Amino acid sequence: MQIEVAVNKTSKYAVGESGDSVEVIERPKGGITAVIADGQGSGRSAKLISKLVVSKAAALVADGTRDGAVARATHDFLFALRDGKVSATLTMLSADLVTRTIVVSRNSNCPVLVKKRDKVEILSDDVNPIGFHHIMKPIIHEIPLEEDTLLLTFTDGILHAGRRYGRQMKLNEIIEILAATPAHRCHDLAEEILQKGLQLDETRAADDMTVLSMGIHGESSSRIGRLSVTYPV
Repeated sequence: MQIEVAVNKTSKYAVGESGDSVEVIERPKGGITAVIADGQGSGRSAKLISKLVVSKAAALVADGTRDGAVARATHDFLFALRDGKVSATLTMLSADLVTRTIVVSRNSNCPVLVKKRDKVEILSDDVNPIGFHHIMKPIIHEIPLEEDTLLLTFTDGILHAGRRYGRQMKLNEIIEILAATPAHRCHDLAEEILQKGLQLDETRAADDMTVLSMGIHGESSSRIGRLSVTYPV
């Protein structure tokens, strides 16, 4: 069984630095966690917030902290550091080999979509972002770690793509793309969703856009792990 993670992202048009940050962490007892954060605002100030959030979350995951506790501790850190005056959305997707589950932790207005074989489930319960409120709880979902599972999430630059042109991204369109994509093509899925968002914004992204996909499949029996990154300069 193989676990793959794909991240595709771009910054707001004419803004040099994306306010979204992503980290992928190897879990100390097996598995991986992908963390995606969207800082309040855009540009450098938002980047500083989101980078603080993902760096704190990544360190806690690497130390063996459970995902729900990671989200709470990361919130407490941001709340204390910025006196409750700034916020960030935070989503974590974990493939945990100890519990043999996929753990989804959400503090975001954007959903997590889960495709298991031919069925797509939308995880979109209302939840607060981190950083603003003294008391904050993430929404946690646990899913059996099984082959032919594909997960997708994104920041609100994707969710609101095309809004200024009167043709905002529809969740049903994203679901249709997800439903037609096999689990071993999570990289293609992330690319297609990002390109769809850019198309709706006429290639001038109205907000930072980040797409995160995780696929679990049995396409290869190789024991080799690979990580590939492409970074624009």
